[in-house]
Amino acid sequence: MTLAQRTLDDLWDYSDPAASEVRLQAAADAATDADQRSELLTQVARARGLQGRFDDADAVLDAVEVTTPAVAARAALERGRVRNSAGAPQTAASYFLAAVDAASVDGLVFLQVDALHMLAIAEPDQAETWTQQALDALDGVDDPRTLRWRVSLHSNAGWGHLDAGRPQEAISAFEAARDAAVRWGTPQQVQWADEALAEARAAAETD
Repeated sequence: MTLAQRTLDDLWDYSDPAASEVRLQAAADAATDADQRSELLTQVARARGLQGRFDDADAVLDAVEVTTPAVAARAALERGRVRNSAGAPQTAASYFLAAVDAASVDGLVFLQVDALHMLAIAEPDQAETWTQQALDALDGVDDPRTLRWRVSLHSNAGWGHLDAGRPQEAISAFEAARDAAVRWGTPQQVQWADEALAEARAAAETD
């Protein structure tokens, strides 16, 4: 049985990966469903990767038994994140592509979009293409948690435009990110969008 993303949300605090690792490991140890246990272990690996413990993260992933498309997608995603954080984006991209393929098999849009958004980070020269594919994948989706991806996708696009000296395009992207944050995101994401908009508008005035 595939884990609901909200279950993982309750276990994660990305600002404190060490504490998150403890909670995720406890949840994995307590899991009675083998597939869910495997998914939880991929998140243990992610928490270790965020702490810079790349070998430890790989060791956890080596022990994960890939039995479902969801496990395959999550395992590939976390292998890619470890590689990307370790400074090997080209290797990371191959894992993210594998995650896209695995997620697409079973209609796992949340994971598909996650992988596409990571591809945009690993391959900045193709970021616009990957971001558009992620946005296209969200068409027709009605799950609010999955639609929250629109916040990050538009925000990342905005920063890309701003870094490239295109403040007007950045403003449009950040406005879309704010709209998505109001509809599906968190108060923190709304605040970040407002701050990004202020920066883009200031850049446009001096352009």
